[in-house]
Amino acid sequence: KAHKANAWLVNTGWNGGKYGVGKRISLKYSRAILDAIHDGSLEKAEFTKYPVFDLEIPKHINGVPDEVVDPRKSWLASESEFTGALTSLGKLFQQNFQKYASEADQSILEAGPKV
Repeated sequence: KAHKANAWLVNTGWNGGKYGVGKRISLKYSRAILDAIHDGSLEKAEFTKYPVFDLEIPKHINGVPDEVVDPRKSWLASESEFTGALTSLGKLFQQNFQKYASEADQSILEAGPKV
């Protein structure tokens, strides 16, 4: 906050489903995402809030199909399976973080997944 720096969490890994179902995000799209960060257009984009992890996801990035930007749109299985996988991932994060929880302050604890 002191230096007014932006931080971006960029998924350039798996998209479309769990391992073995989905596929890696192409290098072309990964580069377009990074270009949008560097040229400032991503900072001006419209975002939607995602449940569980409370992340803001851009509605559109130039050069990247919207179904790649929004994991719910690229998920190859049903909506309920996507929601189940999202919830399951949130629970895994919570379980894993338990070993560090005693060392974290309240703001860190409150920033974790909500399942």
